[in-house]
Amino acid sequence: MAKKTGSFLDNLGKIYLMYTGAFLLFVVGLGIGEQMGLSNKMIGYMFMFCTIGVYALIGVMSRTAKVSEYYVAGRSVPAFFNGMATGSDWMSAASFISMAGAIYALGYDGLAYVMGWTGGYVLLAVFLGPYLRKFGQYTIPDFLGARFGGHAARTIGIIAAIVASFTYLIAQVTGVGIIMSRFLGLDFQIGVFVGLGGILVCSMLGGMKAVTWTQVAQYIILIFAYLTPVTVMSYKATGVPVSEIMYGQVLQKIDVREKEIIADPKQKEVWDLWKKKADDLSADIKALPGSLDAKKKGLQDKLAALPADATAADKEKIEKDIKALPNDAEDAKEKWTAAKTDAAGRSKPMKPYVEPFARLDMKNMLALTFCLMVGTAGLPHILMRYYTVPSVKEARTSVGWSLFFIFLLYFTAPAYAAFARNEILTTVVGAQFANLPSWIASWGKVGLFKVVDMNGDGIVQFAEMIINTDVIVLATPEIAGLPYVVSGLVAAGGLAAALSTADGLLLTISNALSHDLYYKMINPSASILKRLTVSRILLVVVALISAWVATFRLTIIVELVAWAFSIAAASFFPALVMGIWDKRANKTGALVGMWVGFLSCVIYMVGSRFYGLDIWGIKTISSGLFGIPAGFITIYIVSRLTTPPPQEMQDFVESVRIPKGAGRAAAE
Repeated sequence: MAKKTGSFLDNLGKIYLMYTGAFLLFVVGLGIGEQMGLSNKMIGYMFMFCTIGVYALIGVMSRTAKVSEYYVAGRSVPAFFNGMATGSDWMSAASFISMAGAIYALGYDGLAYVMGWTGGYVLLAVFLGPYLRKFGQYTIPDFLGARFGGHAARTIGIIAAIVASFTYLIAQVTGVGIIMSRFLGLDFQIGVFVGLGGILVCSMLGGMKAVTWTQVAQYIILIFAYLTPVTVMSYKATGVPVSEIMYGQVLQKIDVREKEIIADPKQKEVWDLWKKKADDLSADIKALPGSLDAKKKGLQDKLAALPADATAADKEKIEKDIKALPNDAEDAKEKWTAAKTDAAGRSKPMKPYVEPFARLDMKNMLALTFCLMVGTAGLPHILMRYYTVPSVKEARTSVGWSLFFIFLLYFTAPAYAAFARNEILTTVVGAQFANLPSWIASWGKVGLFKVVDMNGDGIVQFAEMIINTDVIVLATPEIAGLPYVVSGLVAAGGLAAALSTADGLLLTISNALSHDLYYKMINPSASILKRLTVSRILLVVVALISAWVATFRLTIIVELVAWAFSIAAASFFPALVMGIWDKRANKTGALVGMWVGFLSCVIYMVGSRFYGLDIWGIKTISSGLFGIPAGFITIYIVSRLTTPPPQEMQDFVESVRIPKGAGRAAAE
């Protein structure tokens, strides 16, 4: 068995090179098939199920009954491939599907996501990655338990890992549902559970070993899928197929087009209509419950007044409007308030795409960048990857490769957003409703793109488009008129991104429960078979729960991810950094600091999102801004006011920071 493993590791380059070649041939074959009449639906099915089939095959071939392979891939993953797997693990549905969409919506201010998510790897390389590997544990709660002693720190680590990872996991499953529903024609809820099968086959049998090699395969697909359409669009628009360099020309075109839109009287008319709608909703909210009763009675009277020869469609429309009314005054207040906020936002004139701080003020942009940066360095499923390499040196090298593979996508995201915005402003805005392309109806069916003729002139105005930013990357090939095989390729890439991160997150949660809670705290004498069985059962349970929650479509993907980052940043980062860099940090300080950081973040997150809490105007996605410093300060002060750690632990902490210091043996 050892020989097979060594043979596989020795030939990784050849294996994945052959895999890449086979995938490119597969894409070319589907492209030829499209020209010969292969249907769009069949192309979608081929991309979805063939790629999932490959991931499943890798997962089955990587099955293991060894604890070290299940939890840390046998600590044998080379730095280059761990960097690629980390890139895949990191580039989630938020990175692939939502980041370019966020930049599309926020313009210059959306660069906070790029700076925060890439800058976090610098913190990871400098402060955490190599040193966590030197400690030689299996999980982040494992490290906290070993560093600060006892089960209390481990317990808080488990709670924080589950909350942050589960929030992030919902975003990935939502991304899977969007892709499945659009490209396979499934209902969103069904698409979520179909995609769930793809998530489970990659991780259940082989744990971290299976997930690692699956993620390498997924990275190859997702990066090729991301770069292809924007490269083609760059060539079409500028004659040069290097979007990262040429999108400056497109930004100039966007600026000119936006000025034309802002000066258009019809557009001003639409903005005024949105303002009127917001005012009407505000009046209805103030008049509750009478306004709801009046609307219901008005529709019922209208239905009763229909002539005998009225069409079934007329009757169904009114009945549908009646059913769409809120159930009661409380429900009406909630729904109408949300609609009023949306209408008020759409009534505001367009702000220039390239203008700094036009949509996020400076403090919120910097706060978001800071939270994403620190959150990156504190995400449990990413930190776990540095336990899988053979040595501390490999861990440090692995961080460098991770940053390179992530850079390939992140460097392209602003260009992707610019080319997509240019296409929409030039091909959709100003088009006649009667001649709208079919892709608008297709994405409208899954609730991600809608056009409403507010002023009844039959021409699409900018403010008449209702776009969920999660659609930008997935729909751009269709918007640009590229062959459908490119759309299928992008869908396969988005699916790979969502599946790879979902697998890592599922492992983090199930390992926190099975290894840190069950084995370390409840049943230390459990056999290897029992430990792995418990982990696999928990993995399935967590996956089902996350899929169920995802069906409610609570918010856009990128917002869910920002929440997860704030939670991870406030909960883990202070304790991890202080645990490595401050030998005086003790158990009491860590416990109190983690709780203070976690609660400060969550209280502001919930309060600002649902109850109007506002401190310095900081938005809910940057809630970690309060928890991170609170955690650091609390750990430092409480540790100085209480008993210091044992001298043995202080000496060990010092040795960990010395390049040639002896590390603690790996956990059993």
